[in-house]
Amino acid sequence: MPETPNSEIRNPQLEHTTVLLREAVALLAPRPGGVYLDGTLGGGGHAEEILHRSAPDGVLIGLDQDADAVARSRERLAGYGKRAVIVQANFRAVTQVLAGLGIDALDGVLLDLGLSWFHLRNPERGFSFQTEGPLDMRMNAGSPTTAADLVNNLPQQELARIIREYGEEKKANAIAKAIERARGRGPITSTVQLAQIVSSVFPPYPPRRTHPATLTFQALRIAVNDEMNALREGLGAAVTVLKPGGRIAIISFHSLEDRIVKQAYVEHAKGCICPPRLPVCRCEKKADLKILTRRPVMASDSEVAGNPASRSAKLRAAEKL
Repeated sequence: MPETPNSEIRNPQLEHTTVLLREAVALLAPRPGGVYLDGTLGGGGHAEEILHRSAPDGVLIGLDQDADAVARSRERLAGYGKRAVIVQANFRAVTQVLAGLGIDALDGVLLDLGLSWFHLRNPERGFSFQTEGPLDMRMNAGSPTTAADLVNNLPQQELARIIREYGEEKKANAIAKAIERARGRGPITSTVQLAQIVSSVFPPYPPRRTHPATLTFQALRIAVNDEMNALREGLGAAVTVLKPGGRIAIISFHSLEDRIVKQAYVEHAKGCICPPRLPVCRCEKKADLKILTRRPVMASDSEVAGNPASRSAKLRAAEKL
């Protein structure tokens, strides 16, 4: 799925493109008879390739919290029949989903953490600062909290924390102050309205490579969807349900996600953590992952040329011991 963590796609003709398709599925190594999970279906590109490579009897369980993504994937994967099991759910709920399906373990897990172009091109979803729309940003339209709720109700200090922590925005305090002043005049309800408020904090010159609101919108989207906690929970659950020899491949798009994935892999690949002075291990901790990618796999020059959104994608994979 294409992600735009640093700048939004400006080409209205751009179609949905699956990022690192061959590389991710190659590391997952699907085979006939295996059971695989795509925890972030999006447009269904990775899922379809997994089904193709695990033919004739491999099973793909596809999850997405977005009802629209579920509907698109069901249509795209309909030809695979019962081999494609599509469920609307956040991948953090993988344990519960598998229990409901009567599945004990998986041969592989794929997560693509990017924001789909389908989200950006629909103004009503409120993800894009370049088109007028409600300040929503929910991946699951049934979730209770919108970006407007955060922007209009959170204390200034908490807003600044979110923008600084999740957007890594240096002007977080100034942006939060500008939002505080603006909402004192009335509710902030639209994407363009918020983008203008954020832009007012930045000098017009010299011109910026990216829109001033990019990192603030990223931060609010992450907070609205609780993305970092979902990643931590989902990753931990995925490792637990993998069979020995099963693989997990995760594509991230900004440093916060990549750091969580990298640190989790390292922690799971670690054995005994007892102090060196102890003659015998007492913690009984065993490594349960082998890291397959010491450095992240990046998109090739040709992929970036055809799909600029792939330039920040990082793929990391590991195997269950």
